[in-house]
Amino acid sequence: MALAFSGAPAMAAQSPVPAAAPASRGHAELVTLFREWRAFVSPRMVAGVPDYSAAAMTRQAAALPAWRARLAAIDRSGMSVAEANDARYVESEINALDFFQRVLRPWARDPGFYQNVFAEMSDVPAHEGPSAEPNVDLWQFRYPLTRADDRRLATLLETVPPLLAQARTNLAASTVHDLWAYGDRAFIDQVEALAALEAGTLSLNDLDGRRTASLAGASARLKAAVRNARLASESFAAWVKAEAPRRVGPSGVGKDNYNWYLKNVLLSPYDYDQQVVILQRELDRSLASLRIEEARNRAAPPIPELSDPAAYRRMAEGRNQRLWELLVSTGITPDRPYYRSALFGQLGDYTPPAQRNFFTHVTALDPLPLSSHQFHWIELARLKYEPHASPIRATPPLFNIYADRSEGFATAMEELLAQAGLYDDEPHGRELVWIMLANRAARGLASLRVQANEIDLAQAGQFHAAWTPRGWSDANSKLVGFEQLLYLRQPGYGPSYIIGKTQLDRLLAVQSHAAEVAGRPLTLGAAMTRIFASGIVQPSLIERELAAGAPRP
Repeated sequence: MALAFSGAPAMAAQSPVPAAAPASRGHAELVTLFREWRAFVSPRMVAGVPDYSAAAMTRQAAALPAWRARLAAIDRSGMSVAEANDARYVESEINALDFFQRVLRPWARDPGFYQNVFAEMSDVPAHEGPSAEPNVDLWQFRYPLTRADDRRLATLLETVPPLLAQARTNLAASTVHDLWAYGDRAFIDQVEALAALEAGTLSLNDLDGRRTASLAGASARLKAAVRNARLASESFAAWVKAEAPRRVGPSGVGKDNYNWYLKNVLLSPYDYDQQVVILQRELDRSLASLRIEEARNRAAPPIPELSDPAAYRRMAEGRNQRLWELLVSTGITPDRPYYRSALFGQLGDYTPPAQRNFFTHVTALDPLPLSSHQFHWIELARLKYEPHASPIRATPPLFNIYADRSEGFATAMEELLAQAGLYDDEPHGRELVWIMLANRAARGLASLRVQANEIDLAQAGQFHAAWTPRGWSDANSKLVGFEQLLYLRQPGYGPSYIIGKTQLDRLLAVQSHAAEVAGRPLTLGAAMTRIFASGIVQPSLIERELAAGAPRP
């Protein structure tokens, strides 16, 4: 019996992986504890439905001291630095559940927690934000469905109506206004996905790219399950919208709780106030750099905007090939077909002006800034085809602990690759990189102020849009609302794009200094390979592994 957040994609090894070094006895015990811990975090099922009742959550919280005691009893004296970091990582997951139990309590505060039907694979190791189990990941199925998958999907979808019925009881005392004011949106999306599945027009996305799902040949049971899940979602969205006006409490977790989460879960070297300084510095730097870049490029002809979808697609494929060649030639990414396929699978199509959001304003001119961020998908391919030797790191993190590592490193790729020469043939492309960075810094700053209860989500969206250059961000857009709601629901996520980027700079600096001291060369590819070898864990743990035995700068 337990709580689960952000269900992860199923990723089994499909390629030989080098054998791990023999584990210490303590680490072997840690792996056993970790596997039992993950089983504990999954919710207990009652009549086929996960139990998120107050009684169930109280019992879960009462078990946490025993998990801490078991972890503390494991002998770490013979562990390597990496093995000891695994123990620190497991402790951070226990701390995360503690935080969710004491502070965040999404099952009792957040209507969006109960959205659990997803058409697309997340571009990070698990779903963004907390979500109830079972996650109904429509993208994990192949259509038309086999009989076994038909039954499995029907069983999953049949949990949606009773789960949403339970949610109304669990959320009865919630007063978090912004979570309610914006909370119906997730279920409108869920309704649209289920309706599209019924209509045979649902667009799915995963490592293989986009495809369409259909219920052609589906059983009567599955069709009924889809319909009932859609109707229950429609009803729940209407209930959330109707309840929102009377839910008038504050939304953020407050600075003290936020700092506890940073220190004990994200293992961040920066507290709230330091994050504010860093994000403000990046916002200032990006805006100043944009104007300097514009001056530099004043005589260069503007990027021609293509309006023909076929011509745009050809351009985008050519630009993506340039990105791939740079990743491989610098040694950042090995030349492996599943990495290339993952990257090219996320290439977007032409978007007409009236339908554009912030990101498609950028990609209309050049897809490379966003494609650089799609390094995410290379990382997901690595998880699938080259899982980490440690069973603990081969499993995607819970509670969005990956945020600084995944979102921050993907954001860093945008500027890193620009500096490495990605836009030497199109200098205006560097302007787009600075605009992307300004947007991420502005939305992160806004999210920090929301967590401190200084502003609400509407004001956050206004700040977010006002500080994004060229008027490309709309405070009332679906995208801005989604982003700011996510950052409220998951503390630390909004700043992670900048904070994780800052920590990648630190990891490169540590290696650069060590190489200078040792009098040896260091290439970007070698430095990045060492960083990626630690897997998807908090950057502070990666730094300990890089610096083990080496002088610190």
